[in-house]
Amino acid sequence: LGIYEDFINAISHFFNDIKKNLKFIIPVFIGMGLSIITMSNVISASFDKFPLSTAMFFMGLVIGGIPMLFNKVKGKKESKKISNYIIFMITFAFVMVLAFAEEIFGSGLSDVNLSNLNFIGYILLFIVGIIAAATMVIPGVSGSLVLMLLGYYNEVIETIKDLTHFNNIVSNTIILGIFGIGILIGIILVAKLIEWLFKKYEIKTYFGVLGFIIASVIAIPVSVAHEFNMTFDAVGFIIGLVLLLVGTLIGNKLGDE
Repeated sequence: LGIYEDFINAISHFFNDIKKNLKFIIPVFIGMGLSIITMSNVISASFDKFPLSTAMFFMGLVIGGIPMLFNKVKGKKESKKISNYIIFMITFAFVMVLAFAEEIFGSGLSDVNLSNLNFIGYILLFIVGIIAAATMVIPGVSGSLVLMLLGYYNEVIETIKDLTHFNNIVSNTIILGIFGIGILIGIILVAKLIEWLFKKYEIKTYFGVLGFIIASVIAIPVSVAHEFNMTFDAVGFIIGLVLLLVGTLIGNKLGDE
């Protein structure tokens, strides 16, 4: 959307001009918050009833954004270095291991339950918030996908949905509050790091991001299958192909802005 650099700059240099940065950051966070609250029911219902079609739509959004990132390294002399492709393979492999953890290790990360959390559970939730925020700050990388890979996506969405229906207000507020604090701290910590990486190692960083993004195209349906018991269905697949194309066009159009 063309606001990425301004967003990172406003966070990493917040105290340089607090008033100006607040004027930029507050509307963005209000918009994010309202979107999460209003869309939690829609997203949850979509994954519950049409997991295959919904997964393919999000795959399209990711695929549509790849050319924009590829253009960042295309034609650059430094892009031919072997080290860049090693970084690409490392981030690609990392996502694949998380996505196929259940098949590789015999047990996955999808058995998360946010009800009746103990102290360790709250600490893990806080850390997951930091990790999710870290991936949100990386250009093109989906924080939602990382939550899926870690097994927390569906539980977090269900908690938000439950809170919007005014159920278990105290416990849900505590859960989302701790998760939200983790996200806030993650964004603050990683914004500085990302700014430094792009300044010092721009091409290598983009290769790392590309590895993560391209692996995401495979990881999305795998993660959805684990979390939502997705099964193949011919009608859903045909609708999904249309939505994949729509998602790709949307992602590509946004990348052209």
